[in-house]
Amino acid sequence: MKNHSELLMLAKRVQAIAENGLHYTENDYDQERYGELENISTQMISLVTNLSHETIKLATPEKNGYRTPKIDVRCVIFNTQDEVLMVKERVDSCWSLPGGWCDVGYTPTEVAKKEAFEEAGIKVKAGRVLAIFDKKCHDHPEDLFYTYKIFIECAPENLEISTGMETLDVGFFKQDQIPELSTPRNTTYQVQKMFDFHYNRIHWPIID
Repeated sequence: MKNHSELLMLAKRVQAIAENGLHYTENDYDQERYGELENISTQMISLVTNLSHETIKLATPEKNGYRTPKIDVRCVIFNTQDEVLMVKERVDSCWSLPGGWCDVGYTPTEVAKKEAFEEAGIKVKAGRVLAIFDKKCHDHPEDLFYTYKIFIECAPENLEISTGMETLDVGFFKQDQIPELSTPRNTTYQVQKMFDFHYNRIHWPIID
């Protein structure tokens, strides 16, 4: 499994180099070579993930300049009973901190507030950044995209909660009662670290 993950990571790096090269080079010879490299990387990812070549070719290239990581925001919301807010994801029926991809035109704190309301029906005031996790450094399942995850502490303006279009359920959970997690979105380690922040056992943001 480790070799499998490393191979996928290398293939994604090759893909990024190829796309960056295609964007910046003006040399016809280099354009051809970078194009060939991009095609090879797509085939490699297809072999590792068992997804079709066409699916990967449509899903992953950005075609808008230098390839950069995608950004995911997670909202860390506690109530007065030291319970953290989680939502049950419709996609896999497992639980996560509210959140999602950053949207163009929204600041990270605006994304946090929007995702908290859309997924859990709760209005919050976004505060400090608690962590910026590189997804490759944590126990997430493999993904086509290279992703950074920003965890933002949010203070609830009220404790009224409700499900949204992407969620099946919503609730507050104590540290020793965390339900089965949606691991593409958050891991046990990450959620437990949010409790460390809540209990003031950590005072500085976690990086990587």
